[in-house]
Amino acid sequence: MPRTVTVGFDGSPESRAAVDWAAREARLRALPLLLVNVWEPVPEPMGRSPMLGPSAQQGWAEHGVTSVGPGARQILRGAADEVRRRHPAVDVGLEQLTGRATEELLKVAVDAELLVLGSHGRSGVAGLLVGSVGLHVAAHTERPVVLVRAGESADDEHVRDPSGAVSAGTPFRPVVLGLDAAHPDGTLVRFAFEAAALRNTALRVVHDPGHGSPAGRGPHEGAEPDTAHGHGDVLGGALGPVGALHAFRQEFPDVEVVEESPPGKAADRLVAASREASLVVVGRRVRHSPLGAHLGPVTHAVLHHAAAPVAVVAHS
Repeated sequence: MPRTVTVGFDGSPESRAAVDWAAREARLRALPLLLVNVWEPVPEPMGRSPMLGPSAQQGWAEHGVTSVGPGARQILRGAADEVRRRHPAVDVGLEQLTGRATEELLKVAVDAELLVLGSHGRSGVAGLLVGSVGLHVAAHTERPVVLVRAGESADDEHVRDPSGAVSAGTPFRPVVLGLDAAHPDGTLVRFAFEAAALRNTALRVVHDPGHGSPAGRGPHEGAEPDTAHGHGDVLGGALGPVGALHAFRQEFPDVEVVEESPPGKAADRLVAASREASLVVVGRRVRHSPLGAHLGPVTHAVLHHAAAPVAVVAHS
């Protein structure tokens, strides 16, 4: 059974942008799209409380919803119908869940090729607090998570023609990869190369100054991949970004790779690069320690300030 591109939907503007992005990603990957809504039941007095926030109350009011459970299903079906109308080639499925949003999304992420969530929301329909939920899920799942803000829709990756439709003839902007040159990881690099290849666009690799060479060649440039151990071992040690990228350049020869090592803080450099990107790819190291899972400071900053959708890829 193929994995799905799974997207959390709660009726908020952020989640609608996430659905739009996820539908196009499902089309690019030729995978089914699964729309998931998580209803977090609350006691009736609390359900009527201003604690839910004005945007949540307004969202329900705009859709004429008076009962949270059935209303959520109604909005979910409407979103699916809109996806089918705009992306007829995409196979769309629905799943209505009940429970804590973070727990349920972590469960559905296990069977997903990637999980797409809205980001920077204040509060969403059915209590899905987009910002906090997205950050928590990105920090705890081992599947790639893409966070999309409201406004980061099709016209941010393409240019719309006068009719308002996305122009298929306009190329995607580059994919930006934030690479820790001292500890490059094959899972992260592969995801970025695949994303660039799917979009038929360039890959901009932003790494620390002082690593790599201006000519794009290093002492390990000619090293062949260790097929017995996979790319993860090839990227270990002190190969640096040049050696780390070499195996994937061979595997994805049509992807133009541009290496950059501008001065400044890593997060600032990635945020600046995101302004001309279709997607920013950053990593999260899987930690098995008493401190538990968490996002690093660079990834956390990029999620809050990037001008493009951000993919968080867990790696060892």
